Amino acid sequence: MSALPIDFALAWESLPALFAGLRVTVFLTVLPLIIGLMLAFPICFARMSPRRVLSLSAEIFVVFFRGAPLLILLYLVYYGLGQIEALREGPFWVLFGSPFGCAIVALSLNHAAYMVEVLRGSLLAVPHGLVEASEALGITRRNIFLWVRMPLALRYGLKAYQNEVVSFVKGTAIVSVVTITDLMAVANAIFEQTYDPFTPILCAAAFYWAFVNVLRLGFQFWGRWLNRHSAEDVAAVPAGGKVTP
Repeated sequence: MSALPIDFALAWESLPALFAGLRVTVFLTVLPLIIGLMLAFPICFARMSPRRVLSLSAEIFVVFFRGAPLLILLYLVYYGLGQIEALREGPFWVLFGSPFGCAIVALSLNHAAYMVEVLRGSLLAVPHGLVEASEALGITRRNIFLWVRMPLALRYGLKAYQNEVVSFVKGTAIVSVVTITDLMAVANAIFEQTYDPFTPILCAAAFYWAFVNVLRLGFQFWGRWLNRHSAEDVAAVPAGGKVTP
């Protein structure tokens, strides 16, 4: 019996199928991330609104979609919405009638709920004195938000956003339960055909690990770019601590 519980020949033969599954996983990651972020901005503004109706509605959205397990949410969208006759006969059935559409909707809503709190926390972390100083200079609220609050909020919230994206990528593995042939579904299919529980699962884990670390490196470069001015300021100060004229 081999000391390693992995069949390298099977792993090599499975690479084309695993890469095909990875493409589906990437698609089911990128699109919900974009849609979820687009949904998160207006919901975040509603969450921070002084109007009680708006803030309460946004809070209910966040509490429900953050609290509901993603698997249950996916089942509700995929199996539950199909029981609504008006939806089956309406124009949105093109979306909800396919596993891909249901997965994108469920993943986007889940991601949006988490991003609302990330955005809200980042915006609240911006020092209020900076906003007041900008208002005193006569800068419009729109420009204050675009050029003062959002750039600082991006820096404050980048780590939290990175953690959410990493968790989200790994969470997409559940879409295989609604007949989507993603990376995890391919690994399960190879396992069912070969009765090898180690090789396909370890290969899928390696693909997820590589994907997550590519994203992590991308966030590192993004963080350095956002904070490049800080590095320039440090480089301008000599070892003696005196700023050169």
